[in-house]
Amino acid sequence: MESFNFFLKSIVPLSEEEFENYGQFFKTITLPKNSYFAQIGKISHEAAFIKKGLLRTYHINEKSEKVTSCFCAENNLTASYKSFISQQPSELSIQSVEDTELITISYKDLQNLYKQSPLWQNIGRTIAERQYLVMEQYASVLCNETTKEKYLRMLKEQPAVIGKASVNDIASYLGITRRTLSRIRKEISQ
Repeated sequence: MESFNFFLKSIVPLSEEEFENYGQFFKTITLPKNSYFAQIGKISHEAAFIKKGLLRTYHINEKSEKVTSCFCAENNLTASYKSFISQQPSELSIQSVEDTELITISYKDLQNLYKQSPLWQNIGRTIAERQYLVMEQYASVLCNETTKEKYLRMLKEQPAVIGKASVNDIASYLGITRRTLSRIRKEISQ
């Protein structure tokens, strides 16, 4: 829980006592490789902090292909946010790329935290704002960078993903074919 405590303190000043008082709302779970945290068509009842490991988020396109939209690494949050917030079936899946340890909170417990504490209302608002900024940056990258620039950005900002995720998933995330990714990797290595 230490990394989670540190993460929360980066958002708001949080005393050890406050952290311990609310610790009962969180639980630690382990997802074996290729397990699902969220699945298309099922309601997402939990949000998570990634203590250890790597997850990928994907949806199914009109050609019935899995399209990766996000890699979620250690010390970050993940959820099928639309499903979690609305308590409606998810339109995406979140799958572990490797054995992954999560600190989770249920929708019901999070709502109780918000009712009990202005501090947690502030944490929730700040997290929502940060997640929006991440999504907006991703959309900007997709629209404004070349494929090679996207891959170089990924190498710089998400180096752990390169060594752990499959080539197909990385290519899907970048919006390119496996063959194009191989060509780009070859160009960069020369």
